[in-house]
Amino acid sequence: MAAHKLQIRQRGAWADELGVQAVRFKRHRWRDMVRCFEPRILGRTGLRVGPLGVAASYGVPAAAVERAFDRGVNYLYWGSMRRAAFGEAIRHLAPQRDRLVVVLQSYSRVGGLVGWSIERALRSLRLDYADVLLLGIWGKPVSGRILEACQKARQRGLVHFLGVSTHNRSLVPHFAAQFDVVHFRYNAAHPGAEMDIFPHLPAKNRAGTVSFTATSWGQLLKGGKLPAGERVPTASDCYRFALTRPEVDVCLTGPANAAQMDEALKTLERGPMNEEELAWMRRVGQAVRGGVTSPAHAG
Repeated sequence: MAAHKLQIRQRGAWADELGVQAVRFKRHRWRDMVRCFEPRILGRTGLRVGPLGVAASYGVPAAAVERAFDRGVNYLYWGSMRRAAFGEAIRHLAPQRDRLVVVLQSYSRVGGLVGWSIERALRSLRLDYADVLLLGIWGKPVSGRILEACQKARQRGLVHFLGVSTHNRSLVPHFAAQFDVVHFRYNAAHPGAEMDIFPHLPAKNRAGTVSFTATSWGQLLKGGKLPAGERVPTASDCYRFALTRPEVDVCLTGPANAAQMDEALKTLERGPMNEEELAWMRRVGQAVRGGVTSPAHAG
């Protein structure tokens, strides 16, 4: 436990040394001046994270992951499709373990397989522990046997924090009370979190929050459904939209190559969106989802 607290203090010291000239975007207050996104605390975990996370599943090269890490992108998500290059990047960065936040995903619905899957992943990455064990895509409350297996893994020191991902927004407040980290969908085409999640998160001691599918699986990057003359968003626009919400700690990215990683990194410099940009993204989102305006169908 003492070593774990020391690691958290070391992470805080690292973030303080980043020298990012930025101002934290304040809750419920939109700013017209563009500022950089700065590192932040991942909810009650106390982990210091960059605002962008990177997923392993899409093919980003190891060198691009390492370059992003140098820019403060340290939330590395070893998810469902564990690409060799991503694992290589984590192994290369292992000497800086105190700066890494490694997330292991498990889709197991059998309690007896949870510990085995964690150990297998850690061997592959040559790590002693994962910062977060993420239970993948639960559409209902997590079973007692899975929870018991996760707690045993934490007691053994294999993982430090427990998380869960879901597409069921109504479950997020429940999960946020039960888990340390929650992953959920949020983007301009599917903004339902603004009604079903954000208002229900506690102001203090809340779970860490991570949004995914910021580009709506690439739909927001296509102009086919947009009115004539409407600008088509870039990926960094989509990430900025999600991160402009103060309730979102980390926005996951899924780059497939170095160019897409570089596009994602532009998010850090461009900072939160102003009112005009947010209105534009909402128009785009509405067009992409087919003009539906009812909050009950807003994704």
